[in-house]
Amino acid sequence: MMLLTILPILIPVVMMIFHLVIRVRRTAAIVGISGSMLLLVTSVLIMREVLKGDILSMVVGGWEAPFGISIVIDRMSALFLVVSSVIIVAISIFTLHTPLGKTHLTKFYFFFFTLILGINGAFMAGDIFNLYVWFEIMLLSSFVLITLGFSKDQLRAGIKYMALNLIGSLFFLAGIGLLYGKTGTLNMAHLAQILMDDEQSILINSSAMLFFLAFGIKAAVFPLYYWLPASYHTPDITVSSLFAGILTKVGVYAMIRFFTLFFVQDPLFWHNLLFVIAGLTMVVGGMAASSRYETRKILSYHIISQIGYMLMGLAIFTPLGIAGAIFFTMHNMLAKTNTFLVSGLINRKRGSYSLKEVGGLFRESPGLAVLFIIPAFALAGIPPLSGFFAKFILIKAGFQDGHYIITGVAILTGLLTLYSMIKIWNEAFLKKSPEQQVKKETIRLRFTDLLPSLILGSATVLMGIFAGPIFEFTMDAASALLDPVLYMESVMSR
Repeated sequence: MMLLTILPILIPVVMMIFHLVIRVRRTAAIVGISGSMLLLVTSVLIMREVLKGDILSMVVGGWEAPFGISIVIDRMSALFLVVSSVIIVAISIFTLHTPLGKTHLTKFYFFFFTLILGINGAFMAGDIFNLYVWFEIMLLSSFVLITLGFSKDQLRAGIKYMALNLIGSLFFLAGIGLLYGKTGTLNMAHLAQILMDDEQSILINSSAMLFFLAFGIKAAVFPLYYWLPASYHTPDITVSSLFAGILTKVGVYAMIRFFTLFFVQDPLFWHNLLFVIAGLTMVVGGMAASSRYETRKILSYHIISQIGYMLMGLAIFTPLGIAGAIFFTMHNMLAKTNTFLVSGLINRKRGSYSLKEVGGLFRESPGLAVLFIIPAFALAGIPPLSGFFAKFILIKAGFQDGHYIITGVAILTGLLTLYSMIKIWNEAFLKKSPEQQVKKETIRLRFTDLLPSLILGSATVLMGIFAGPIFEFTMDAASALLDPVLYMESVMSR
């Protein structure tokens, strides 16, 4: 059991070592796909153990908690590990025909697995300082990936990305120092125990605000989102798709973990703040996306908009609201990655990401049209896809708890998302192809080009079909987050 718990960290490390010595493009791709599939199998096995009602935890190095390095996998962690592993498999297959050159692809896979190491470590961290370390691993590897290709636009975007995320890291580090000075511990379970019985625990708000700013930057919430649309459209679409699906969601994951486990002392202030930030994040992201005509920029702004829904669920702070936030995050990770991948396929067919320069794809490539419509309609909340149930859960939670304004904002923002998806559909697939495109030779997409989108699209459909069982599991995860006694006992008994 201990080996299974540590495998999501060990597998990326082994893959990194392999890709240090591999120099052949095809070999690098095959090894990368194999490692990604192994990671998916491991995540599913972990999920099976967690389904039994257990929390998997271990302390590295033989030190007892709270002094050792705690690794903890509960229901929420297991869900995020499985969904991110599905995305990782899809991305690794997509790299088979990526435009990245031979040298860049072998470098890509090393930093690809370095990023996965940081992501999985963040989902499994039971200690705040170790979470900080995993965040820094993610930041450094993502900076390399976003500048891989070394074009001027990439380097300019990479500087913005790095600078603003480093500010987030400084807030994170300051919060760690202040929190440790107040409590004498950084173990999450131990912190929850201490603050649960501390009459002066409201004094922890200063630390909580620093963490909120740090995770707000990582998650790209209003008004801390500017780095995302300035950078996500510049790298190869393989990198953009990976970032769009997972990176900001790690920030959301950390926010849900912190503000349900131990930063629960001043609910009136925090929940009202989260409602305001969630509403502004939805509206600003949705309106900005509606005015763009470049697919990657439209989708980048919608990343921001949909982060608002996740914060809305956290702000409602009921089991149904938290379950909705988790369900919505899982759905969005799959659908958002998929829309970016399809935009990359549109670019391969037409040589442009601008909607004004593409068209006629429905008649020429109906399979691609279907692969786009599934995640696009899911993001817009069209039944019976996963996005409909994700938004329905959140809207129901909002109405049940009397939060009518934020619920209304969520419904209106859904209309903005639908407008943007219809705009892409109309411009890329329904309108006639521009004259300059008609004269160009048609590029045929191979099955392996379409397979990653097919995998993610199938996952989106299955989330809709099996929304009931998945919702029940997310409700169990939410209930465990709001009543963390089992979490604390599982960690502190080690």
